[in-house]
Amino acid sequence: MEARRQARYDRIYDQLVELIAGRSPSLLAAMSTINAVLHAKMGHHSWTGFYFVHRPDELHVGPYQGAVACQILRGGGVCNEAVRRHVPVVVPDVEAFPGHIACDARSRSEIVIPLFRGNQVFGVFDADSESLAAFSDEDVAPLQRILSLLKPFSHETSQV
Repeated sequence: MEARRQARYDRIYDQLVELIAGRSPSLLAAMSTINAVLHAKMGHHSWTGFYFVHRPDELHVGPYQGAVACQILRGGGVCNEAVRRHVPVVVPDVEAFPGHIACDARSRSEIVIPLFRGNQVFGVFDADSESLAAFSDEDVAPLQRILSLLKPFSHETSQV
């Protein structure tokens, strides 16, 4: 990863620690704060948000920033793939991803990181870009570090 992007992730993490740790009243508030900061500071994000697992192969939109989202994702798509596999999914070209769900036709690439409650995935973080290959495997660890700020709230069930 280029040093500038890693440094940006580090600054964002430090900023979010100050905003969330011991201050956010709930999972939804912490998620909303993460979205707002990442969306504002990472210029390549055209959509930044969360989806919650509602039932197998069905996700419901949570807090997000960007264009109007698909409210429900059923069956396919990058987000459901991350839930099924329990691993982050990086897609350099969404047009080449079988079963991609196009909530915004301008989206060209995507990264999805599953969120865990114990061993179960309860939701995903999802970021889209209007540029091809805007995300890589090198984005996974810094985003997981940022998303680790949600762990104190992961027991909450009120969002589902």
